[in-house]
Amino acid sequence: MSTRVFMKNRLMSVMGTHILNFLTKHKQQQSLFVSINIRSKTTSVQSVELRARDATFEKLMDKYKNLLKVIAIQDLILANPKNQSVSVDFLSNLSQRLHLNRGATAFLRKFPHIFNIYYEPSKLQPFCRLTDAALDVSRQEAEAINASLPLVVERLVRILSMSASKTVPLRAIFKVWRELGLPDDFEDSVICANSSIFQLCDADELNTHLLKLVGDVPRNGFRAAVEDWRVVECCKEDCTVNNMEMLYSFQQRYPPGMRLSKNFRAKVKEWQSLPYMGPYEVVSEQKKLSKHAMMAMEKRAVSIVHEFLSLTVEKMVEVEKISHFKKWFGIDFNIRDLFLDHPGIFYLSTKGKRHTVFLREAYERGCLIHPNPVYDARRRLLDLVSLERRGLPSVNSKLQDKSSSNEVEQGENMQKHDSLSSFD
Repeated sequence: MSTRVFMKNRLMSVMGTHILNFLTKHKQQQSLFVSINIRSKTTSVQSVELRARDATFEKLMDKYKNLLKVIAIQDLILANPKNQSVSVDFLSNLSQRLHLNRGATAFLRKFPHIFNIYYEPSKLQPFCRLTDAALDVSRQEAEAINASLPLVVERLVRILSMSASKTVPLRAIFKVWRELGLPDDFEDSVICANSSIFQLCDADELNTHLLKLVGDVPRNGFRAAVEDWRVVECCKEDCTVNNMEMLYSFQQRYPPGMRLSKNFRAKVKEWQSLPYMGPYEVVSEQKKLSKHAMMAMEKRAVSIVHEFLSLTVEKMVEVEKISHFKKWFGIDFNIRDLFLDHPGIFYLSTKGKRHTVFLREAYERGCLIHPNPVYDARRRLLDLVSLERRGLPSVNSKLQDKSSSNEVEQGENMQKHDSLSSFD
């Protein structure tokens, strides 16, 4: 009897071991399966990292990182028309806000073609002003903006026309005033000067104003930039695309080296031939949308941001800035996902801790194909930024740094002498 009990316990022990091993193995496989599923999901950040990079746009954004800092300091210098200068100490206090990692003085000396450091004896501290070349570029840009005021008015009218209510928040316009080529005083020189077209209204939020289009501007009077491209393409003798396919197509320019699978090409072709409503057409609201209707709405969202980029001076804008117009343009899609899903139309760069989108078809080898006077002036400033210390004689540059440092030291000594003399 004891033997039978022993064998039974032995059998139960072996079966229990097998069951335990099976459950453990199955649990490991299940956890592995879950982990694989988690890894296979692509987050928004991963989508940005996995995008096809374009070396030309990335090199351009490397220059723009410093350009944006230069423009911020330039605006501070030009803020006072009577005395166009700013103290180096003041810029040093703003180093973190201006993202000057090595300090204000090091940044200013990095661009001697733009900034000139000098010592002001009356104020006992170093100051910074713009060089003659930088001032000339600033005047050229201001003249180009003033000469293009009628075009600026049309840009604002087009942006308001893409809104169903013909209204956008004024703070959203403030976000992109430089991208749209607006003058510094555009509230007076553009909005108030054209009161028969624009009107500022109070919003529900406190201290918030809305810019409204009050003029009788027919929406059908505007033709989107993509429609102009379609007309040109259809008139070409070597055009191989069917006219019906071209009717709803967008120009596609993919990054160099990007592999296009057959499945991807088929989806793009299907999307190109999908009908949609243009950016200036009124779309009726629908509570429940079919899959086909959702695709059409996505294509309309692409046409809106495509048109918005076409209206900018440099055919580029930060994603965060254009997101302020989502609600007013009736876009229910993630703006950044639209740029990532259509790499043949847009290019998204993440240089300088900001996401900037370019309109691909507008650029060739890092420059606009069809430049404008405002862009030409800003390009001159970008060229000065790209020079850094190049183009200056090495001896003179060293003497200049030495003389500027001597002036600062001399000023500090004078300040110490004055403070000591006060105790006598």
